[in-house]
Amino acid sequence: MAASASSTFSQSLLSRAIPNHSAAAHNSALPPHSLSFLSAVKPSLPSARAAASSRRRSTRSSSSPAVVRAAAVETLQKTDTELVEKSVNTIRFLAIDAVEKANSGHPGLPMGCAPMGHILYDEVMRYNPKNPYWFNRDRFVLSAGHGCMLQYALLHLAGYDAVREEDLKQFRQWGSKTPGHPENFETPGVEVTTGPLGQGIANAVGLALAEKHLAARYNKPDAEIVDHYTYVILGDGCQMEGIANEACSLAGHWGLGKLIAFYDDNHISIDGDTEIAFTENVDARFEALGWHVIWVKNGNNGYDEIRAAIEEAKAVKDKPTMIKVTTTIGFGSPNKANSYSVHGAALGTKEVEATRQNLGWPYEPFHVPEDVKKHWSRHTPEGAALEAEWNAKFAEYSKKYPEEAAELKSITTGEFPSGWESALPTYTPESAADATRNLSQQNLNALATVLPGFLGGSADLASSNMTLMKAYGDFQKSTPEERNLRFGVREHGMGAICNGIALHSPGFVPYCATFFVFTDYMRGAMRISALSEAGVIYVMTHDSIGLGEDGPTHQPIEHLASFRAMPNIFMFRPADGNETAGAYKIAVENRKTPSILALSRQKLPQLPGTSIEGVAKGGYVISDNSTGNKPDVILAGTGSELEIAAKAGDELRKEGKAVRVVSLVSWELYEKQSDEYKESVFPAGVTARVSIEAATTFGWQKFVGDKGKAIGIDKFGASAPAGKIYKEYGLTVEAVIEAAKSFF
Repeated sequence: MAASASSTFSQSLLSRAIPNHSAAAHNSALPPHSLSFLSAVKPSLPSARAAASSRRRSTRSSSSPAVVRAAAVETLQKTDTELVEKSVNTIRFLAIDAVEKANSGHPGLPMGCAPMGHILYDEVMRYNPKNPYWFNRDRFVLSAGHGCMLQYALLHLAGYDAVREEDLKQFRQWGSKTPGHPENFETPGVEVTTGPLGQGIANAVGLALAEKHLAARYNKPDAEIVDHYTYVILGDGCQMEGIANEACSLAGHWGLGKLIAFYDDNHISIDGDTEIAFTENVDARFEALGWHVIWVKNGNNGYDEIRAAIEEAKAVKDKPTMIKVTTTIGFGSPNKANSYSVHGAALGTKEVEATRQNLGWPYEPFHVPEDVKKHWSRHTPEGAALEAEWNAKFAEYSKKYPEEAAELKSITTGEFPSGWESALPTYTPESAADATRNLSQQNLNALATVLPGFLGGSADLASSNMTLMKAYGDFQKSTPEERNLRFGVREHGMGAICNGIALHSPGFVPYCATFFVFTDYMRGAMRISALSEAGVIYVMTHDSIGLGEDGPTHQPIEHLASFRAMPNIFMFRPADGNETAGAYKIAVENRKTPSILALSRQKLPQLPGTSIEGVAKGGYVISDNSTGNKPDVILAGTGSELEIAAKAGDELRKEGKAVRVVSLVSWELYEKQSDEYKESVFPAGVTARVSIEAATTFGWQKFVGDKGKAIGIDKFGASAPAGKIYKEYGLTVEAVIEAAKSFF
């Protein structure tokens, strides 16, 4: 019975996570600054290494099938430096060959980072190659995503079906599973999408936060059901990006002890030696951020140093660890190692051959030696055993703690409790007028009671964004079970951390908040949300000139249009309570599409005709006194201006006009509707159309047509009371009526 239950659980998790997109080295290769480190390498400790490896495997897989466990330990104990170096060089040359065949890519990082990559994937990490989505796997993030051939080579050796030899040969080609930067939606085994530097380390903070939160909520003294690490490799470029500092500051504050970051300290960026722009003491900075810091001085072949650093990092439970690993970019290349020329271009035929000779590599391109292949092949049965062990443990856990098990299963599978949407509040025209930011808070608190994976917070604006969940405390180092996240003034880091949370498990529903105008500070993370199918909910308040006196620096004018132009993201601008609830319903349901809710500071009435169901259509009629789908004029608006359109419609009807008022709360959802439905909202024969929105008129032509009129703001805002600004900018009932009458 237990086995059956766990099998069903695992299959459910796998099916819900499948992407929906188609589509040993020679000293002669070392530069002078690396050669000086060789004398500082710690004495080789093969027996200690074997014992540590045995202990690591046996303590973390103690109940795996005995044969598999014994074979794994014996293999590790017999592993000698020669085989390790052969395996490391296999990784290097798979990367070299793929980049060479594509004549495009970044070979330098994989050549330098191969030793740490080998130790992580072959000796340290727990995963199941045949189920990349097994919940309790260790997570790996390549923040320096340009070096993605390192990860593809590791996935290939480990036995992941997504990266076969043919996939390596199709590196960077149309429709391949090995794109030019890691993409989680294309390549099972890749956890997050990295490319823009710094995003990956911030995602890793989110992944580690998710693990710490779930462990605090669901582990029991007799059942440690959540127990995995997050590993990340980042480079000098990531270190220079501000987002990395934002996220790493929070990781230190939160004490994310199961986050271990490897800093590829190779002193080279695209423009040359980092001395030209980056000379800070990274170690001291990370110590100040609250991290434990270790320096591996010989990352080129100091395998025991790397192993010892990982063991030390795991022993530090109360803070994340940064392991600075000094490496040589392009290690093994006689003429290009330790230079920017190996950073972002193929080595070239002659240099590839020279590198093969230098590293003693006699094999054809893409060849994996039999002893290396045999050594790595153990990960398939071992991974299956690890997952089976965990499934059995979860089955027992479910018997003892059924309520907690049901919640955890909801988070890990994305199967929400039945009827969760009924918790969303509804409103009538008699309900009190209120700002949509306040109505949003009512929805947030309602969802928190029914969605176990619902959590989030604000960039130091919770009291203005109205994003606190009243039933819960703050997620802090000592209270990781709580669900209010305090991000501080770190918008960009906040967005990327939420991406990591969303991609940790399909039932997580993270939200984050700030003023709408400050999406400028987090746009990079929001774009990655859309690209990587991370269903983050962005709660963006103070959505227009309606915030008033703070002035144009805080008044978003162009932001609605910019996000409407972004693929795979829902841009909502609700007009009242029902539309706010409808936006949350869609946002929660769509775990692979992020949503933005632009919410008002000023109070708005609960309008007749709005509905949760209407929001699902994106655009819908809220009032209409016409017949035969032939109104005299169509008035359209969003958010706070829908009230203006509705009032103008009422006035025009008093004069005998047939008026249709349309809410276009989400352009993206409206565009998904059938042509028949669109004709029922905007009939082609009716060209008398007026739109009103307190933002740029850019984009409205697709709805009002060439003959229609768009009322909006095509310049920056101003500092004054909201009512005065609306009047001065012509966003009034009178302006809408005048525009409508121009058609009669």
